[in-house]
Amino acid sequence: MADTQDSGGKPGDERVVIKKYANRRLYNTASSSYVTLEHLSEMVKRGVDFVVYDAKTNEDITRTVLTQIIFEEESRGENLLPIQFLRQLISFYGNQMQHFLPSYLEMSLASFADQQERLRGQFASLTPGAGMTAFDETIRQNMALFDRAMKMFSPFAFAPTAEPPAAKPAPAPAPAAAPAAQDEGLADLKKRLEEMQAQIEKLASKS
Repeated sequence: MADTQDSGGKPGDERVVIKKYANRRLYNTASSSYVTLEHLSEMVKRGVDFVVYDAKTNEDITRTVLTQIIFEEESRGENLLPIQFLRQLISFYGNQMQHFLPSYLEMSLASFADQQERLRGQFASLTPGAGMTAFDETIRQNMALFDRAMKMFSPFAFAPTAEPPAAKPAPAPAPAAAPAAQDEGLADLKKRLEEMQAQIEKLASKS
């Protein structure tokens, strides 16, 4: 766990600049102190915006450092990313659809976070058992939608075939016990998925 060192910066403050030196040490220019990946992870969780530059070349290496943080978390047993998701993600590198994936992932995670925030207010008025049941069902449905969308980006999704495309299965009805906010959030996510699928199919038909 990261110590209580002040890593500098607060949510809403100006972006914090981190310098990475040849010895792999990270220097926080806001707090004038060396920090670790754990410190940067805590800054992310607190909503502190930062950018990481290579001290020698001044290259923006924020993406690489954030990826290292994820690797460290996964190595410690914090298995947030399913193996199948990682396999699918790797398969998109070099794929003709890879340029659409980052925007889709950002949109999906933003929608998911917004939905969970709204549901927390609903769960607060429910009994502990009922709240967790509704929450688990929401997670299950969101993951099913997300998996469907990931498969939509598959390299083989638009492979030529002599058979007409199968009809899309009707969406499963939302559970009656789920709160109204859950239905609204899922409907919004489904709508966004359908819009993106339509755009991808349109682009694929031109390729």
